[in-house]
Amino acid sequence: MLAPIKWLKEYVEINISIEEFVERMTMSGSKVEKIENIGEKIQKVVVGKILEIYSHPNADRLVVTKVDVGSEVLQIVTGAKNISEGDYIPVALVGSTLPGGVKIKKSKLRGIESQGMMCSAQELALDMEALPQKQVRGIYIFEKEYPLGMDVKEIFGLDDKIIEFELTNNRPDCLSIIGIAREAAATLGKNLVLPEIIIKKEEDNIQNYIDVEVKDVELCQRYLAKMVKNIKIQPSPRWMQDRLMKVGIRPINNVVDVTNYVMMELGQPLHAYDYNKLKGEKIIVRKAYEGETLTTLDGNKYKLDPSILMIADSNGSLGIAGVMGGENSEIEQDTNMILLEAAAFDPNNIRLTSKKLGLRTEASVRFEKGVDPNLAELAIQRAAQLLEEINAGTVVEGMIDRYEKVVEPHYIFVDPYWINEFIGIQITEKQMASYLESLDMEVEIGKVLKVKVPTFRQDLKIPEDIAEEIARLYGYNKIPSTMMLGITVEAKRTAKQKLEDKIKKILVGQGANEIYTYSFNAPQILDQLKISLEDEYRNRIQIINPLGEENSMMRTILMGNMMQIISYNIHHTIEEGFLFELANTYRPKQIPIEELPQQVKSLCIGMYGNIDFFDLKGIVENLLDLCGIKKYEFEGIEYPTFHPGRTAQVIYKGENLGILGEIHPDVAENFDISQRVYIAEFNMELLNQFSNLQKTYQTLPKYPSVTRDIALLLKEEVPAREVEKIIERQQSDMIESYSLFDVYQGRQIPKGYKSLAYSIVYRKKNGTLIDEEVNKIHNKIIKELQENLKAQLRD
Repeated sequence: MLAPIKWLKEYVEINISIEEFVERMTMSGSKVEKIENIGEKIQKVVVGKILEIYSHPNADRLVVTKVDVGSEVLQIVTGAKNISEGDYIPVALVGSTLPGGVKIKKSKLRGIESQGMMCSAQELALDMEALPQKQVRGIYIFEKEYPLGMDVKEIFGLDDKIIEFELTNNRPDCLSIIGIAREAAATLGKNLVLPEIIIKKEEDNIQNYIDVEVKDVELCQRYLAKMVKNIKIQPSPRWMQDRLMKVGIRPINNVVDVTNYVMMELGQPLHAYDYNKLKGEKIIVRKAYEGETLTTLDGNKYKLDPSILMIADSNGSLGIAGVMGGENSEIEQDTNMILLEAAAFDPNNIRLTSKKLGLRTEASVRFEKGVDPNLAELAIQRAAQLLEEINAGTVVEGMIDRYEKVVEPHYIFVDPYWINEFIGIQITEKQMASYLESLDMEVEIGKVLKVKVPTFRQDLKIPEDIAEEIARLYGYNKIPSTMMLGITVEAKRTAKQKLEDKIKKILVGQGANEIYTYSFNAPQILDQLKISLEDEYRNRIQIINPLGEENSMMRTILMGNMMQIISYNIHHTIEEGFLFELANTYRPKQIPIEELPQQVKSLCIGMYGNIDFFDLKGIVENLLDLCGIKKYEFEGIEYPTFHPGRTAQVIYKGENLGILGEIHPDVAENFDISQRVYIAEFNMELLNQFSNLQKTYQTLPKYPSVTRDIALLLKEEVPAREVEKIIERQQSDMIESYSLFDVYQGRQIPKGYKSLAYSIVYRKKNGTLIDEEVNKIHNKIIKELQENLKAQLRD
């Protein structure tokens, strides 16, 4: 928020240096970003009057002038063609400086001495767009007489300083000069002087001209209309243009400038419609029709939808509520009657509309943060008063006010003893009340403070808010420092944290790199993963105020982010990768969403390069084994994200711990990947539930083991897990371990079959095995394999 010091001083007395003022405002919570001294680069430029003009004796294109600057008459040589005797002009004296580092010295031009320089608007770095065309070319000619020798900075408003305040989103009341002035008054202990609003003459009655219908009171809390007739469109006064330019607004004409002036002064956006362009003598506040279009004042055409609130008449839309008016009701040179609008619109709707259309204005910025509905009447009366003062028109008597749910001040009750304890100070209830009253609150002192909060302070809701107001006006720098109190306890990592650390170490130890991605992603990422519409992953949470569509949804699955990272790496010539992410996913607890989401931690592993499915499977097996999860099973599964026949889920105690496999080629193509990618994703909550990190000591075996190898010929569709189940079913304490060491399909194996080779280790705990004991168990395994799986032994 830009605030010129001169403008501020109209409402509050500031009798300290700018440096002290800035320091005190910052310490009271109104942080100053920077100070601009707009006339700093112009020195010793004064008002002069041209007394004489005569030809230069040695140059046809130059003239010699005599210029009175009050203290003396100077001789100045110039080539300007637009000057006349009697003109009042800005004169740069010898020794003066101009913007751009230009320094004026005494000089001779073709033999004639020149004792200064006449200045143009460009040489003074004035806003060329805001000036009349006749003052843009050549020497700047003042429109009226000024005291000779007067510093021109005062005339141009360049003897001012502009302070830029960095405001937090919870203080929309400070998005105005008076809002800043109120903070300054409270900070400096001065009185706030508001402009006195008196309209001297009103004619006719607004009821004879217009009616207002608000069809959506939830999105339009208040709508106020007032009219001004006999309008004369012309430039606004120089003082108004000067103030608008200092706060970053380009002057247009007297009517538009008044609406912008009031918005910057009071914080209430206003809009003016050309009354003669309205149809049906009625303003209608409604939602846009599907497919409706409107060309706005900036010349752009927008396609609208029913989520957007519009200001309309009986013929169609006139403007996008709270954002920008339409070209079809624009104030033009022949406008002779206007309708002024002051309203309070729903902040969320304005923010979403502005974002959807890519259209952000000074008005929408204020409506997005929340405008006090009770400010509308003051603002529209102020605008009418200013239009009358600058002779822009005649105010029509009365106004139309549609305000169903009136916003009233609310009360906060707070214990003064608690305030002192909370802040760490010792002040009286009267001091507390004084601070709050300086911010336009009303306070009743009793056992507790009964604080009446004005409607423009929408951010004050709880006792802590009141304590903060007192603390900042008391002075944060005055609050004494104290030592922290409490008992420290030894911090220990939870079992869940220990498991997560172990998993990360396991994966890093196998060569993986950890990644971190955003917790939100684009709506279409599930489509890219080919996840079905019925899948639970589709139940997602939409972000209310996203940075963009690509970050508008909370993620329910990690593999979409993983695929994006892998795609990025591949396109940056990283030929192989082994990545993992351990992070939260977010799922709604119920549909529709009314509670905070459930956070489910997941583990995603991604691989590409010179690898295959079994590399990923081996990594997963190592991970599960080291987490103490035994006797899990891999089950084949069809899932649209993964390649058919190359996907498995991990089942343990009837629970699906996760899924792993090769990404479907169509999914890879959706992420612009042309090579094989392998992904695994596991539910960390289940891994934590079933993990067992406790280690049990076992003595080294005293007796030797016996190893028997077995090679089986099986049908291709028989999973290796079926063989292992038969081995495990023996329930013999002599079977110490088994392992699959060979899978083969080739010329020696019939088509449709495969060869699996297992090594089984036998050992007794209390003695040495003999062949008969091993043969008995081994032959039983072979028999069950032959009977149940139709397995054949290979030599």
